[in-house]
Amino acid sequence: MTVFTKIIKGELPSDKVLENDHFLAFHDINPKAPIHILIIPKEEVKDFQSVSGRLMSEMTLFMQEVAKLMGLDKSGYRLVVNNGKDSGQEVMHLHFHMMGGSKLIWPHLADTDTKNFF
Repeated sequence: MTVFTKIIKGELPSDKVLENDHFLAFHDINPKAPIHILIIPKEEVKDFQSVSGRLMSEMTLFMQEVAKLMGLDKSGYRLVVNNGKDSGQEVMHLHFHMMGGSKLIWPHLADTDTKNFF
């Protein structure tokens, strides 16, 4: 059982932003932006590669609603999903990071020389 499953079941607390029968959005406990929301399906889905098109289409509408609720739909936001251990996925339950609230940069990518990858 993942930490997200425990949050869904109410066994662990979370600072909820929005919830319905299928999805949950809550504040990240280690934010990387002024607004940093985690958005998860209540259905256990390991990662993005495993998600169905049906669930993803419903989740998209939920994420758009979260963006409006947080006032990010006008100013802009970043959605990040990590897929698998090499991407940095730490919790093996599909989750999106919605970040905004200021102009966001990606300093670790700004001056990356791709020749170093090969």
